[in-house]
Amino acid sequence: MSGGFGAFTTWGLVSDGPGAVRRWESRRLRKHPASAARVGSTWWAPRARGWWIGVLFAVGSVLFALGAFPPYAAVVGVAADSVTYAVGSVFFTVAGFLQYREAVDSVPLASGRRRRRVFVFRPDRIEWLATAIQLAGTLFFNRSTFSACQADITAQAARHTVWRPDALGSICFLVASLLAWWEVCHGWAAWRPRQVDWWITFVNLAGSVAFGVSAVAAYVVPATGDLRDAELANLGTFVGAVGFLVGAILLLKERTEDVDPATGPALSA
Repeated sequence: MSGGFGAFTTWGLVSDGPGAVRRWESRRLRKHPASAARVGSTWWAPRARGWWIGVLFAVGSVLFALGAFPPYAAVVGVAADSVTYAVGSVFFTVAGFLQYREAVDSVPLASGRRRRRVFVFRPDRIEWLATAIQLAGTLFFNRSTFSACQADITAQAARHTVWRPDALGSICFLVASLLAWWEVCHGWAAWRPRQVDWWITFVNLAGSVAFGVSAVAAYVVPATGDLRDAELANLGTFVGAVGFLVGAILLLKERTEDVDPATGPALSA
Protein backbone atom coordinates (compact mmCIF):
# COMPACT_ATOMS: atom_id res chain seq x y z
CA MET A 1 0.00 0.00 0.00
CA SER A 2 1.30 3.46 -0.87
CA GLY A 3 0.12 6.98 -1.60
CA GLY A 4 1.22 10.53 -2.07
CA PHE A 5 0.44 13.68 -4.01
CA GLY A 6 -0.87 13.37 -7.54
CA ALA A 7 1.33 11.04 -9.56
CA PHE A 8 4.12 11.19 -6.95
CA THR A 9 4.52 8.41 -4.39
CA THR A 10 5.57 9.92 -1.05
CA TRP A 11 4.73 7.18 1.44
CA GLY A 12 4.08 3.45 1.67
CA LEU A 13 3.76 0.48 4.00
CA VAL A 14 6.23 -2.38 4.15
CA SER A 15 6.20 -5.62 6.12
CA ASP A 16 8.40 -5.68 9.19
CA GLY A 17 7.96 -9.32 10.05
CA PRO A 18 4.97 -11.11 11.52
CA GLY A 19 2.52 -8.84 13.27
CA ALA A 20 3.87 -5.46 12.23
CA VAL A 21 4.29 -3.16 9.27
CA ARG A 22 6.27 0.02 8.85
CA ARG A 23 5.43 3.23 7.09
CA TRP A 24 8.14 4.81 4.96
CA GLU A 25 8.13 8.40 3.76
CA SER A 26 10.19 9.73 0.86
CA ARG A 27 11.65 12.71 2.73
CA ARG A 28 12.71 10.59 5.69
CA LEU A 29 14.34 8.05 3.41
CA ARG A 30 16.29 10.87 1.79
CA LYS A 31 17.24 12.72 4.95
CA HIS A 32 18.00 9.59 6.97
CA PRO A 33 19.44 7.00 4.53
CA ALA A 34 20.01 3.58 6.06
CA SER A 35 23.57 3.47 4.71
CA ALA A 36 24.65 6.71 6.43
CA ALA A 37 25.76 6.72 10.03
CA ARG A 38 24.94 9.78 12.12
CA VAL A 39 27.93 12.11 12.14
CA GLY A 40 28.59 14.89 14.63
CA SER A 41 26.06 16.85 16.65
CA THR A 42 23.15 19.04 15.63
CA TRP A 43 25.20 22.23 15.59
CA TRP A 44 28.61 20.93 14.52
CA ALA A 45 29.04 18.20 11.90
CA PRO A 46 31.34 19.44 9.09
CA ARG A 47 31.67 15.92 7.73
CA ALA A 48 27.93 15.63 7.10
CA ARG A 49 26.35 16.93 3.90
CA GLY A 50 23.05 17.65 5.64
CA TRP A 51 24.85 19.92 8.11
CA TRP A 52 26.44 21.90 5.28
CA ILE A 53 23.07 22.29 3.55
CA GLY A 54 21.57 23.84 6.66
CA VAL A 55 24.57 26.05 7.42
CA LEU A 56 24.95 27.36 3.86
CA PHE A 57 21.24 28.14 3.54
CA ALA A 58 21.43 29.89 6.94
CA VAL A 59 24.39 32.08 5.92
CA GLY A 60 22.74 32.98 2.61
CA SER A 61 19.52 33.87 4.43
CA VAL A 62 21.33 36.09 6.93
CA LEU A 63 23.06 37.96 4.11
CA PHE A 64 19.78 38.49 2.23
CA ALA A 65 18.07 39.69 5.42
CA LEU A 66 21.00 42.04 6.07
CA GLY A 67 20.88 43.39 2.53
CA ALA A 68 17.16 44.12 2.85
CA PHE A 69 17.62 45.96 6.18
CA PRO A 70 17.55 49.69 5.28
CA PRO A 71 19.88 50.87 8.10
CA TYR A 72 22.56 48.46 6.85
CA ALA A 73 22.40 49.86 3.32
CA ALA A 74 22.52 53.40 4.71
CA VAL A 75 25.73 52.63 6.58
CA VAL A 76 27.65 50.57 3.99
CA GLY A 77 26.30 52.16 0.82
CA VAL A 78 24.43 50.81 -2.20
CA ALA A 79 27.46 49.10 -3.77
CA ALA A 80 28.35 47.11 -0.64
CA ASP A 81 24.68 46.28 -0.10
CA SER A 82 24.51 44.82 -3.63
CA VAL A 83 27.63 42.75 -2.97
CA THR A 84 25.99 41.42 0.20
CA TYR A 85 23.09 40.09 -1.87
CA ALA A 86 25.47 38.62 -4.47
CA VAL A 87 27.53 36.75 -1.87
CA GLY A 88 24.34 35.50 -0.22
CA SER A 89 23.12 34.14 -3.56
CA VAL A 90 26.32 32.11 -3.92
CA PHE A 91 25.69 30.46 -0.54
CA PHE A 92 22.14 29.66 -1.70
CA THR A 93 23.47 28.07 -4.90
CA VAL A 94 26.02 25.85 -3.16
CA ALA A 95 23.39 24.73 -0.63
CA GLY A 96 20.89 24.16 -3.43
CA PHE A 97 23.36 22.01 -5.34
CA LEU A 98 24.12 19.88 -2.26
CA GLN A 99 20.40 19.43 -1.67
CA TYR A 100 19.93 18.47 -5.31
CA ARG A 101 22.71 15.88 -4.95
CA GLU A 102 20.97 14.56 -1.84
CA ALA A 103 17.88 13.94 -3.95
CA VAL A 104 19.93 12.37 -6.77
CA ASP A 105 21.62 10.00 -4.33
CA SER A 106 18.24 8.84 -3.04
CA VAL A 107 17.27 7.58 -6.51
CA PRO A 108 18.10 3.86 -6.92
CA LEU A 109 20.93 3.17 -9.36
CA ALA A 110 19.92 1.85 -12.74
CA SER A 111 20.64 -1.81 -13.39
CA GLY A 112 24.29 -2.35 -14.23
CA ARG A 113 25.48 1.08 -13.08
CA ARG A 114 28.01 1.37 -10.26
CA ARG A 115 28.50 5.13 -10.18
CA ARG A 116 26.00 7.97 -10.08
CA ARG A 117 25.94 10.78 -12.56
CA VAL A 118 26.30 14.31 -11.29
CA PHE A 119 23.06 15.35 -12.97
CA VAL A 120 20.10 13.11 -13.77
CA PHE A 121 16.63 13.71 -15.17
CA ARG A 122 13.93 12.23 -12.95
CA PRO A 123 10.83 14.44 -13.08
CA ASP A 124 8.79 11.45 -11.92
CA ARG A 125 10.22 11.91 -8.41
CA ILE A 126 8.90 14.84 -6.40
CA GLU A 127 12.12 15.33 -4.42
CA TRP A 128 14.20 15.53 -7.61
CA LEU A 129 11.77 17.98 -9.18
CA ALA A 130 11.69 20.22 -6.10
CA THR A 131 15.46 20.39 -5.66
CA ALA A 132 16.16 20.81 -9.39
CA ILE A 133 13.73 23.73 -9.64
CA GLN A 134 15.14 25.30 -6.49
CA LEU A 135 18.68 25.00 -7.85
CA ALA A 136 17.56 26.74 -11.04
CA GLY A 137 16.06 29.48 -8.86
CA THR A 138 19.37 30.07 -7.10
CA LEU A 139 21.06 30.50 -10.48
CA PHE A 140 18.49 33.14 -11.43
CA PHE A 141 19.26 34.92 -8.15
CA ASN A 142 22.99 34.76 -9.01
CA ARG A 143 22.23 36.49 -12.30
CA SER A 144 20.03 39.11 -10.66
CA THR A 145 22.27 40.00 -7.73
CA PHE A 146 25.52 40.07 -9.69
CA SER A 147 23.91 42.28 -12.35
CA ALA A 148 22.78 44.66 -9.62
CA CYS A 149 26.43 45.12 -8.64
CA GLN A 150 27.13 46.90 -11.94
CA ALA A 151 27.63 50.63 -11.66
CA ASP A 152 25.42 53.09 -13.57
CA ILE A 153 23.04 50.41 -14.86
CA THR A 154 20.17 51.83 -16.91
CA ALA A 155 16.52 51.33 -15.99
CA GLN A 156 15.91 49.19 -19.08
CA ALA A 157 18.94 47.03 -18.36
CA ALA A 158 17.91 46.70 -14.72
CA ARG A 159 14.47 45.48 -15.75
CA HIS A 160 15.96 42.75 -17.94
CA THR A 161 19.08 41.69 -16.02
CA VAL A 162 18.06 42.38 -12.41
CA TRP A 163 14.28 42.28 -12.05
CA ARG A 164 13.44 39.56 -14.58
CA PRO A 165 15.84 36.88 -13.23
CA ASP A 166 14.82 37.90 -9.69
CA ALA A 167 11.17 37.28 -10.60
CA LEU A 168 12.03 33.94 -12.24
CA GLY A 169 14.09 32.92 -9.21
CA SER A 170 11.18 33.78 -6.91
CA ILE A 171 8.81 31.70 -9.06
CA CYS A 172 11.23 28.74 -8.94
CA PHE A 173 11.51 29.00 -5.15
CA LEU A 174 7.72 29.13 -4.80
CA VAL A 175 7.19 26.06 -7.02
CA ALA A 176 9.98 24.13 -5.27
CA SER A 177 8.57 25.03 -1.84
CA LEU A 178 5.11 23.88 -2.88
CA LEU A 179 6.47 20.54 -4.09
CA ALA A 180 8.39 20.06 -0.82
CA TRP A 181 5.24 20.97 1.14
CA TRP A 182 3.13 18.49 -0.82
CA GLU A 183 5.77 15.80 -0.30
CA VAL A 184 5.63 16.18 3.48
CA CYS A 185 1.85 16.60 3.60
CA HIS A 186 1.28 13.71 1.13
CA GLY A 187 -1.43 15.92 -0.35
CA TRP A 188 -2.45 19.53 -0.78
CA ALA A 189 -2.18 20.34 2.91
CA ALA A 190 -1.91 18.76 6.35
CA TRP A 191 -1.61 19.77 10.00
CA ARG A 192 1.45 18.11 11.56
CA PRO A 193 2.99 20.66 13.96
CA ARG A 194 4.83 17.93 15.87
CA GLN A 195 6.96 17.07 12.83
CA VAL A 196 10.15 19.03 12.16
CA ASP A 197 9.95 18.43 8.41
CA TRP A 198 6.43 19.90 8.35
CA TRP A 199 7.69 23.12 9.95
CA ILE A 200 10.65 23.26 7.56
CA THR A 201 8.45 23.11 4.49
CA PHE A 202 5.89 25.47 6.05
CA VAL A 203 8.35 28.28 6.83
CA ASN A 204 10.12 27.80 3.50
CA LEU A 205 6.79 28.11 1.68
CA ALA A 206 5.98 31.26 3.66
CA GLY A 207 9.43 32.64 2.81
CA SER A 208 8.91 31.89 -0.87
CA VAL A 209 5.58 33.73 -0.85
CA ALA A 210 7.32 36.72 0.74
CA PHE A 211 10.04 36.60 -1.93
CA GLY A 212 7.31 36.57 -4.57
CA VAL A 213 5.71 39.67 -3.06
CA SER A 214 9.13 41.32 -3.05
CA ALA A 215 9.68 40.50 -6.73
CA VAL A 216 6.33 42.07 -7.69
CA ALA A 217 7.09 45.18 -5.65
CA ALA A 218 10.61 45.42 -7.11
CA TYR A 219 9.37 45.79 -10.69
CA VAL A 220 11.29 48.58 -12.41
CA VAL A 221 8.84 51.14 -13.82
CA PRO A 222 10.06 51.93 -17.37
CA ALA A 223 8.99 55.59 -17.31
CA THR A 224 10.85 56.53 -14.12
CA GLY A 225 13.40 53.77 -13.53
CA ASP A 226 12.16 53.48 -9.94
CA LEU A 227 10.91 50.38 -8.17
CA ARG A 228 7.15 49.98 -7.94
CA ASP A 229 7.36 49.85 -4.13
CA ALA A 230 10.87 49.84 -2.70
CA GLU A 231 9.74 49.55 0.93
CA LEU A 232 7.54 46.53 0.21
CA ALA A 233 10.33 44.96 -1.85
CA ASN A 234 12.74 45.25 1.08
CA LEU A 235 10.14 44.01 3.55
CA GLY A 236 9.28 40.99 1.41
CA THR A 237 12.94 40.08 1.00
CA PHE A 238 13.59 40.49 4.72
CA VAL A 239 10.58 38.40 5.79
CA GLY A 240 11.39 35.74 3.21
CA ALA A 241 15.03 35.56 4.30
CA VAL A 242 14.00 35.18 7.95
CA GLY A 243 11.67 32.35 6.94
CA PHE A 244 14.47 30.61 5.07
CA LEU A 245 16.79 31.14 8.05
CA VAL A 246 14.33 29.42 10.38
CA GLY A 247 13.96 26.57 7.88
CA ALA A 248 17.75 26.22 7.61
CA ILE A 249 18.16 26.00 11.38
CA LEU A 250 15.41 23.38 11.53
CA LEU A 251 17.28 21.40 8.83
CA LEU A 252 20.10 20.98 11.35
CA LYS A 253 17.63 19.67 13.91
CA GLU A 254 15.98 17.37 11.36
CA ARG A 255 19.34 15.79 10.51
CA THR A 256 19.84 14.49 14.06
CA GLU A 257 16.26 13.73 15.05
CA ASP A 258 15.60 10.24 16.36
CA VAL A 259 14.03 8.59 13.30
CA ASP A 260 14.36 5.08 11.96
CA PRO A 261 16.80 5.61 9.06
CA ALA A 262 15.12 3.06 6.83
CA THR A 263 11.42 3.66 7.28
CA GLY A 264 9.71 5.20 10.28
CA PRO A 265 7.77 4.29 13.39
CA ALA A 266 6.47 0.75 13.64
CA LEU A 267 2.72 0.27 13.31
CA SER A 268 0.86 -2.63 14.84
CA ALA A 269 -0.68 -4.92 12.29
